[in-house]
Amino acid sequence: MTIILKNIRPWGRAVIDLAVNDGRIVSEAPAGAQVIDGGGAIALPGLVDAHGHIDKTLLGMGWRPFTAAAGVQSMIANERQVLSEIADFSPARQSARVVDRMVARGTTHCRTHVDIGPDIGLAHFHGVAETRDAVRDRMDMQIVAFPQTGVMTRPGTLELLDRACAEGADAIGGLDPIGIDRDPKGQLDGLFAIADRHGVEVDIHLHDRGEVGAVTLDMIHERTKALGLKGRVAVSHAFCLGSVSDDRLAGLIGKLLDQDIAIMTHGPSGDTPFPPVRRLHDAGVRLFTGSDGIRDSWGPLNSGDMLQRAFIVAYRNGFRRDEDIALTLDMATTGGAQVMGAAGYGLDPDCTADLVLVDAETPAEAVVEHPPRRLVMKRGRVVAENGRLTIEPAG
Repeated sequence: MTIILKNIRPWGRAVIDLAVNDGRIVSEAPAGAQVIDGGGAIALPGLVDAHGHIDKTLLGMGWRPFTAAAGVQSMIANERQVLSEIADFSPARQSARVVDRMVARGTTHCRTHVDIGPDIGLAHFHGVAETRDAVRDRMDMQIVAFPQTGVMTRPGTLELLDRACAEGADAIGGLDPIGIDRDPKGQLDGLFAIADRHGVEVDIHLHDRGEVGAVTLDMIHERTKALGLKGRVAVSHAFCLGSVSDDRLAGLIGKLLDQDIAIMTHGPSGDTPFPPVRRLHDAGVRLFTGSDGIRDSWGPLNSGDMLQRAFIVAYRNGFRRDEDIALTLDMATTGGAQVMGAAGYGLDPDCTADLVLVDAETPAEAVVEHPPRRLVMKRGRVVAENGRLTIEPAG
């Protein structure tokens, strides 16, 4: 398909016409191209939700009031109870529903953590892998094999994680090696051995705060360096980076830079500490963001809209200047694309034609207003307009 997008402003800059041919951005379109008037909208590369849990969404299953007590362990137990009560729960169907919502809101790439453990085996992994195959025409998806209920405290979990990576998971996940497992060496040694054996990346949830989390980051750095995984490890949440002394933070930043370890924050609510985005960015740490859970048992508020997510990260960091707000947009686009290793990402000639048009004057306004997406394109095909799919829903 050959398309000319007229009257658009890449990243909010000067108005241009952008040509797309055979799924890629080209310098000049062949004759006979379809013309679409962008109406002066900002063009952004497709949004990237690089931290999700789309296997567990309750979208389309009626409203379920939030019932969990505070704390990660209580949330996990509540989630398992809620899902066990739904006789027809299908990770394939539910993940496809989330993809439909993401695409309509301009997301073209996602990385999702998928639960694996002795209680559910690989059922969630197989369901989301089915969705990954079914939506290749509209979404580039990575799966992280994720031990939601723990690793060392749940015998057999390491073996299941290993099987998932052998069957096509893109990364291996972990969860609070101290706070959940009370065995950081055992968990991290096991996870990194799987990553080394299968050549997959590492993306570990780290909710532990203060020095407990900082010590875990030290251990992650050691193993990343020992196994030559520089640039292939991410730490999600990393609350400890917002709850240690300045001197300790400076040392941790040095270790993150030494092994190019990326950090994900979704702008957590309440009094939860979070990584200081501006300080980490200015130091050169790679940053990205994601929705986390979308309408699931952990809470009803996350929407799957990455412009809204950038808004939340900006709000939690107290950002007001355009350049600071635009930084959170970078986390929801280029930062996530880098973590996912998305080839051909961007708006330059020869990049893949994954893009979204937004009615706003500046990138900062696009974040602040997060209006319905005027147009979403995936590999040169229009897949959504004005917040609605133009293709057959996956879910």
